[in-house]
Amino acid sequence: MALPYFFVADISPASIQLDEATSKHVISVLRMERGAELLLTDGRGNKARALIEDDNRKRCTVRVLERSSEQEAAPRIIIAIGMLKNAARFEWFLEKATEIGVNEIIPLVTTRTEKEKFRSERLLGVLQAAMLQSQQCWMPRLAEPQTFASILDHGATQRFIAHCEESGKRELRTELREGADRLMLIGPEGDFTTKEIESALAAGFVPVTLGNTRLRSETAGIVAATLLRML
Repeated sequence: MALPYFFVADISPASIQLDEATSKHVISVLRMERGAELLLTDGRGNKARALIEDDNRKRCTVRVLERSSEQEAAPRIIIAIGMLKNAARFEWFLEKATEIGVNEIIPLVTTRTEKEKFRSERLLGVLQAAMLQSQQCWMPRLAEPQTFASILDHGATQRFIAHCEESGKRELRTELREGADRLMLIGPEGDFTTKEIESALAAGFVPVTLGNTRLRSETAGIVAATLLRML
């Protein structure tokens, strides 16, 4: 049976005291005891196998047995997605994008963005939980919200835009180059405006289709993440 994963900001000490919330989950929820082993990660590719030495449910202490590291998933996948009015849908997108292995998520403020409030602490918690649940040791970088105009200067090797207008879109699979960093723009509810689409095309973004049906923004984000990671 796979060992459970837990987050700590620094796994370098030989002995680590888990915070109260993690201690409670380990001891009271999972009912782990002294001598049991678990895995720790800092979300930056580093992980450690550790042994519970003190099973205090508020101040659980573990001793690191061995450390290792993993390379970040390649190619780099960046999803820049319009911020959504429904916070729960945006959180669902973050959760699933983490499970798929997206490297970076950039919330976009566009012409049709209806909600600009950004609860970074809560959203980072969603990413962290999804990383642990999927037993990964890399957590996606969550950027601060950016304007649509600023994302046009992004330096990713391959840059795409998915939109709902009918003409000029290409098949994503025919455009991908092996090993190239990949950035995908996904619009908010109501899609990008025609002016925004034209600006992206003028900046060198490639317009692509994500299928034959019209998708919600968060669904489009997940479809794009899956295709970019799998193709």
